[in-house]
Amino acid sequence: MVNYRYLGNSGLKISEITYGNWLTHGSQVENDVATECVRAALDAGISTFDTADVYANTAAEQVLGDALKGERRESLEIFTKVYWPTGPKGPNDTGLSRKHIMESINGSLTRLGTDYVDLYQAHRFDVETPLEETMQAFADVVRQGKALYIGVSEWTADQIRQGAALAKELGFQLISSQPQYSMLWRVIEDEVVPASKETGISQIVWSPMAQGVLSGKYLPGQPAPAGSRATDEKGGAQTISRFMTDETLAAVQNLKPVAAELDLSMAQLAVAWVLQNDNVAAALVGASRPEQVAENVKASGVTIPAELMKQIDAALDGVVVRDPAKTLEGMPKKRPA
Repeated sequence: MVNYRYLGNSGLKISEITYGNWLTHGSQVENDVATECVRAALDAGISTFDTADVYANTAAEQVLGDALKGERRESLEIFTKVYWPTGPKGPNDTGLSRKHIMESINGSLTRLGTDYVDLYQAHRFDVETPLEETMQAFADVVRQGKALYIGVSEWTADQIRQGAALAKELGFQLISSQPQYSMLWRVIEDEVVPASKETGISQIVWSPMAQGVLSGKYLPGQPAPAGSRATDEKGGAQTISRFMTDETLAAVQNLKPVAAELDLSMAQLAVAWVLQNDNVAAALVGASRPEQVAENVKASGVTIPAELMKQIDAALDGVVVRDPAKTLEGMPKKRPA
């Protein structure tokens, strides 16, 4: 079963394996299979579910809401996000303006079939909206009872500090950051994590398996397995491409002895590794088959000894991305249309 951790400097506990439906629900996976995956997550003790209005252009929220119907709402932590374009993608159907936030939270609640979300997250930083306007809107969403807590995703250390300071002035707190983080992608370690610790924020990390590369199923010099994310032209292939070099794939194969020593699969090792960071509250995992959920949960509660953590670093030496500037580089320079 899954262990639970506090999210940021709050009293909210979440399952350290959190079920996310970014690339699956409403797009890659049929709705009945998506529902089976959610049932498997609940059976495994996962109580925390993460989605976003942009996933499958709002369809993922609807699928998750339908899958959770009939569950005791108080026993769940439901997270969603706002920023990316949704609907017909008009001029105000994107960003973190007061208008878009207020309309988006109402749409998300309707699709999820709930009166409130436990965590509402700014899915990126909006360079076109004053931060004061964004944080005031989030404060009002909290006061209206539509969200219990507020978080951010892929914000820089400076943006986190500024947002946290404004939130405090407005009488609420930011409690979470949702960045990409894995053995191969460690760009948050030098700046975002220290800023988060300083401001009472913890990480809910996405892609702990580096889009599946850390599962070890992709081999250097060989074509990607049929049906894998690297062959998915709907978006999967694009997101995984940065890790699909022969050098990286060969280095990943060096992790097999570490996984074997811990009696874990390569995928379980990847999830367990991010949970060794004391600023990480949860690892987001998705699933296209129910049995994958049960496998992922085995990473909960694992302690990787210091000597094996060093062995992992040695195995991946030369292929790990650490540059903190990557967070800013990946940020939209203007609101996406």
